[in-house]
Amino acid sequence: MNPKSMIAIVMMVAAPVCAQAQKPTRADAQKVFEIISGNEVKTQIFCDIGKLGDEIEQAAEKKDTKTADGLRRKIDELGRKLGPEYAALMNGIQDVDPESEDGQQIGSTIQALDKLCALE
Repeated sequence: MNPKSMIAIVMMVAAPVCAQAQKPTRADAQKVFEIISGNEVKTQIFCDIGKLGDEIEQAAEKKDTKTADGLRRKIDELGRKLGPEYAALMNGIQDVDPESEDGQQIGSTIQALDKLCALE
């Protein structure tokens, strides 16, 4: 998956729940990286979320909102399995300016996780 697409999908999926989220830091992103990359099952779940994100993009291109909504629900279910740190990061990511130093670092960390999926 394209790293920019992954970040866009993460932000799109996180959008409905981020109203009460706290702004994440690069330390939060690093903690999530360590949790996911250190656990084979969680790495697979993260990769599955990325695949579903690709499917959401395809559904959106076809203007198939019903399919996209169903896929978002699946992503939400999978995201819960990654733990509260992941949820907090995803819930607050929209509050981070992607051009800021923290935003760039968080984006790089998400891209590093995405690279783990390419190794499958």
